[in-house]
Amino acid sequence: MVQKLDRLKESPSQTAGPYVHIGATPNWVEITSVWNEDLGLVLVGPETTGERIVVKGRVFDGSGTPLKDALIEIWQADAEGLYNSTQEKRGQADPHFTGWGRQPTDGTTGEYRFKTIKPGRVPFKDDRLMAPHITFWIVARGINIGLHTRMYFSDEEKANAECPVLARIEHKVRVPTLIASRSEENGVPSYTFDIHLQGGKETVFFDI
Repeated sequence: MVQKLDRLKESPSQTAGPYVHIGATPNWVEITSVWNEDLGLVLVGPETTGERIVVKGRVFDGSGTPLKDALIEIWQADAEGLYNSTQEKRGQADPHFTGWGRQPTDGTTGEYRFKTIKPGRVPFKDDRLMAPHITFWIVARGINIGLHTRMYFSDEEKANAECPVLARIEHKVRVPTLIASRSEENGVPSYTFDIHLQGGKETVFFDI
């Protein structure tokens, strides 16, 4: 859930540059003296409720080349559709689930991976239920303003068909760019969500 910053003004944007990982994921770039583990590395613990899943994929540029220095953040509701946020007024979110994660893409394969839980459904502003989804934020060299998109689940066909956000996408042929395919990884559901920045397979991005 995006936090309101009523007292702060937005600073001018600039490209993330190749140095964003130093501040955001220092351990990943072998700067180990800042904190024990990078923030956003772990979303779930032994007491977290909900179905464990793996979310993975790659970020492709316009030429179809995987980006090996992108940074991805995700945020999502818990298994009951509640956010771990001070703005959540519908109930108490799972205290054992952070709801937020951060990962760089792998420097060799370009892949990102999150171990999380499958989120519950959250109401739209008119109280219609949205389909289960995870919100993504992507930055990399050459991206002046972070890109926002959503990942939906291929095994939630009924909920996807009812989702008021997916229904607002005018060109239905592009809806599949938001749907992650399901497989299994050591008995755990695994969802692959590749993000295409440009080209014929360009992912739908949201202006929020």
